[in-house]
Amino acid sequence: MPSITTTIALKPISPFTHNNLFSLNPPPFSPHRPILKPISAIIIPPSSSSQQYQQQQLYQPFRPPPSPLPPKFRNLDVAGRIDVLANSLGLWYEYAPLISSLYQEGFSPTTIEEATGISGVEQNRLVVAAQVRDSLVQSKTDPDVLSFFDTGGAELLYEIRLLSASQRAAAAKYAVENKLDSQGCRDLARAVKDFPRRKGDTAWGKFNYVLPGDCLSFMYYRQSKEYKNPSEERTAALQLALDVVESEDAKNVITRELEGGRAGKDSTGDELVDVVKVPVVRLKIGEVSEATTVVVLPVCRAEEKEKNVLEAPWECKSEGDFGVVVAEKGWTRWVVLPGWEPVVGLRNGGVVVAFSDARVLPWRANRWYYEEAILVVADRSRKEVAADDGFYLVVGDGGELKVERGSMLKERGVEESLGTVALVVRPPKEETDDQIADEDWD
Repeated sequence: MPSITTTIALKPISPFTHNNLFSLNPPPFSPHRPILKPISAIIIPPSSSSQQYQQQQLYQPFRPPPSPLPPKFRNLDVAGRIDVLANSLGLWYEYAPLISSLYQEGFSPTTIEEATGISGVEQNRLVVAAQVRDSLVQSKTDPDVLSFFDTGGAELLYEIRLLSASQRAAAAKYAVENKLDSQGCRDLARAVKDFPRRKGDTAWGKFNYVLPGDCLSFMYYRQSKEYKNPSEERTAALQLALDVVESEDAKNVITRELEGGRAGKDSTGDELVDVVKVPVVRLKIGEVSEATTVVVLPVCRAEEKEKNVLEAPWECKSEGDFGVVVAEKGWTRWVVLPGWEPVVGLRNGGVVVAFSDARVLPWRANRWYYEEAILVVADRSRKEVAADDGFYLVVGDGGELKVERGSMLKERGVEESLGTVALVVRPPKEETDDQIADEDWD
């Protein structure tokens, strides 16, 4: 195998062209003065663009950021601020910014609570409510409205924190005129926030979004749909809606409901039909976690057909101090739903059937043609096909499960079903769209 030889020529490193610290042959030390090399400099005139930039960068004196504290509290030291908070020296919105200033000093909510007696929850409420009040001042809210919140107003303003500036101003004015408490302000804020998501609901167009009272009235109007007609609960919800409504169009809708009249047209101009006894709701994200009461029901898949519906547990209850859920027998699938009236009314025999396609329900395909999963809640203790306008869970000709109207079943001579449909649940979405209106059922 031939060898390859490489020759590398090494040149001595010149001490005059390299840094002496790394030179192999450093020059000897010389006490003489080193030779200075001349340095030439060329003055480059500034370009027109750089001249414009220098003109823009004019001298600006330092101005400290505006202090969030009221003038009378700005010169207080830490001990003074704690004293003001501990003794509530002033109006709540005046000393509320002191809490934020203590946070900036390194205090934690727990430390502030120990020093002032104001809990962490109350600290947050005061800080947020003060910011809401500042937004009302910037929106040029009536001073008489603002003065209403001078005493104990933090709890009220805190509840409308999620609204926009214009919505806050309208909601604050409505709260003052109607003397709402904290719960009333919370309901009002939720109604205003939720109203745009309900577009497409029955009579939605008759309520004025700009008026807070109409938004609150529409919330009660929607709640009335969850109760049977007639019932005391439905009448009470409609009466609440009538008490808070502001616009005449919405007032007329509620009045017709109270009088039992369903004739007329909805916001889309379509004729309304008789009341549908099966509410169709879309589950909102986080609604189960916020519910005060929940219901646990066994779930069957539609493709599993009739057998699983019959074999699903009939009784499910809570036991003990912790409310441990106990069923009469084991089951593989369960669902937790908020304590809606139609669901809470189910005692023994409630079951949920999961359909992968909402088109199995008898609503008009030209308006509702959603390929989305749904849950049908049925009451197996009510199997008789009694009402023509009721809906029932039955077995189709091919053995599949389906939902049909009572009148259609009676025409075929069917007298018994697997159960009466009590509720239809649509899946949650980020943007809650149309609910199923009464006229969409065949």
